[in-house]
Amino acid sequence: MKSEPIIHILVVDDHPLLRDGITALIADEPDMEVVAEASNGREGIERFKTHRPDITLMDLQMPQVTGLEAILAIRREVPEARVIVLTTYTGDVQTVRALQAGARAYILKNLLHQDLLDTIRAVHAGRKWMSPEIAADVADHSMDDVLTAAEVEVLRLISQGCGNKEIAARLSVTEHSVKSRVKSILAKLEANDRTHAAMIGLKRGIIELQ
Repeated sequence: MKSEPIIHILVVDDHPLLRDGITALIADEPDMEVVAEASNGREGIERFKTHRPDITLMDLQMPQVTGLEAILAIRREVPEARVIVLTTYTGDVQTVRALQAGARAYILKNLLHQDLLDTIRAVHAGRKWMSPEIAADVADHSMDDVLTAAEVEVLRLISQGCGNKEIAARLSVTEHSVKSRVKSILAKLEANDRTHAAMIGLKRGIIELQ
């Protein structure tokens, strides 16, 4: 009887304990093998070029080079590369960005034991997959107004604790312009105030912690 081909896997995540947990989970599977690990996006790109894995498990929130940047770089190198995103967040904006970059699946880290192995096999077989929680979040916001690039920049500075005057100085615009953008942000995100808007922005992946 012909044995199944081994699925070679690269794990890219900045948390050693998570990498160890994934490696231990995969170690018991006869059709899978972790061939390399990386602790940031830059290392992930290098390890991918060296090992050319069948599946890359990619965290999005990492230092130096983000997971999103790494996915784009890897798929420039190998357009057919199969990447599964691992994340703590259900943020719909972040999800859409990752899928647009070419990710084939999107899994919440707290569901790895439940979903990871089946997802690896599905993606290796050419299918796509997304955690139901993430799919629901994307659907919930599919008709939302999208923030403009200028509004995203203002929201990012709000999350850093900047007031309107400081934001205006940093962006070289008038304070009136900043106030107008803040008003638009609050309306589009249905936020009660600036702090609430920043929290929504972080949760949905519109902005990231700096």
